[in-house]
Amino acid sequence: MSWFESFILGLVQGLTEFLPISSSAHLRLTAAFAGWEDPGAAFTAITQIGTETAVLIYFRKDIARIVSAWFRSLFDKSMRSDHDAQMGWLVIVGSLPIGILGVTFKDQIEGPFRDLRLIATTLIVMGIVLGIADRLAARDEIGGRHRAIRERKSLKELGVRDGLIFGFCQAMALIPGVSRSGATISGGLFMGYTREAAARYSFLLAIPAVLASGVFELKDAGEGHVSWGPTIFATIIAFVVGYAVIAWFMKFITTKSFMPFVIYRIALGILLFVLVGAGVLSPHAGESGG
Repeated sequence: MSWFESFILGLVQGLTEFLPISSSAHLRLTAAFAGWEDPGAAFTAITQIGTETAVLIYFRKDIARIVSAWFRSLFDKSMRSDHDAQMGWLVIVGSLPIGILGVTFKDQIEGPFRDLRLIATTLIVMGIVLGIADRLAARDEIGGRHRAIRERKSLKELGVRDGLIFGFCQAMALIPGVSRSGATISGGLFMGYTREAAARYSFLLAIPAVLASGVFELKDAGEGHVSWGPTIFATIIAFVVGYAVIAWFMKFITTKSFMPFVIYRIALGILLFVLVGAGVLSPHAGESGG
């Protein structure tokens, strides 16, 4: 991998990790469209450490408060009813599905799941799911002629059941094209949470899963055509761009809907099907180098 490739892929990772459009799919598609070799699952997982570092910094006050309360609750029973202490446990509980399924289906994630036809399918299907979830949220927020405005849930109402559902939604993102934030936010909206609450928990929930995945894949870094230098460079680029995207996205969702992302996902999925069907792209383009 050249330094230019690593710059572009790091930029793509930072731009797409927190938006509901799938960073893993865009890394895969960028390589395929450019005629580069697939950077592979290991490169993707490691560059995600950069974007998750941006999460750690952006939400540093929330994270410090949660970690402190959770740790104190281990020794002080009176702290166990504290919301922040409970959030610590809920992040742990919500992380279990992706951890278990990620290890179980590791070979599929690094192989068959990277087929461009599957990515096109998940882009479209999850785009439709996100659109429906967003529409339901909008109906609750604005009401209507025969509907009263319905108050949606905040994270203070999050329990173990919802935490596990969020976790299973996140685990769906093991398939490129699904989108970690897209799946968890959709799940949250269907369960009645506000856009901001669903997005915030989505970002917090991703921290242990992404960091663990990145550390686990470190052993495979530097193998094949992807060396350590470009991987680290891409990770730094992803961090810088990712931080800016988080700040923008958290402001965007407070007043805007997810429909632009829905339209983009469906259009990209259809385009991908057309290009593969016309023979312009092979469904396995670049996989030999992954």
